Amino acid sequence: MRILVLGDVVGSSGRKALKKNLSNIIKKNKIEFSIINGENAADDGKGITKKIAEELFSQGIDVITSGNHIWDKEETASYIEKEIRLLRPANLADGSPGKGFGIFSSKKKKFKIGVINLMGNVFMRKTDDVFKVAKEISKKIILKKNVDFSVIDFHGEITSEKMAIAHFFDGACTCVVGTHTHVPTADTRILEKGTAYQTDLGMCGDYNSVIGMNKENSLKRFLKDKESLKHFPAEGEGTLSGVIIDANENTGLAKDVSRIIIGGSLEI
Repeated sequence: MRILVLGDVVGSSGRKALKKNLSNIIKKNKIEFSIINGENAADDGKGITKKIAEELFSQGIDVITSGNHIWDKEETASYIEKEIRLLRPANLADGSPGKGFGIFSSKKKKFKIGVINLMGNVFMRKTDDVFKVAKEISKKIILKKNVDFSVIDFHGEITSEKMAIAHFFDGACTCVVGTHTHVPTADTRILEKGTAYQTDLGMCGDYNSVIGMNKENSLKRFLKDKESLKHFPAEGEGTLSGVIIDANENTGLAKDVSRIIIGGSLEI
């Protein structure tokens, strides 16, 4: 069983890179389930719309996760109530629209795949204690009991929170990956008890930028130039960044995990 998980798609550059490369990646690598973080997918890099979400689903994405920008588009609150494949962080305040985790079916063999969306507490918008919520969810999404595989997207700023969550779930889920910083880390590995891990997947967007935003304007903002504008995405050729997990169908744990970085200025 092969699962593809891609980092934050940023603006039109990220969406174009997906349209250009995703189908080939799925076919070449025999991917059976695909996840992407879509909270920066809108043209201005903030939030996601119904139209964009449906575009991503039509291209082969099975589940869209998110983070601190999930409510940046007003329409999302009502759309997420109807579209179970769009997740928001599970540790948002009680009563928030939508769901923070779900169980989905793979394309061919109809495996049950649990997808959990969490958001860090440090240097992020206020959320409930992520470790407390993670402990509660671990009793609901149980590997080889009610799901065949499970993937966690931890949307967070700091590496220590991400690593701690990964060790908490080690042996209890297929994969834990981090999103939000838009920079891929080089610590892709399988943890001691069999869970695949990478601190941050990076982004699907233009790396000739400042974490996906126009670099000239970003420099003006750092330099406190009065002519600077609100941040807006860079629009050059995008790179797809993420991981492919080869999972054991008997245990639900990872057999192999590899980084995938295709296209644009970061291609390897």
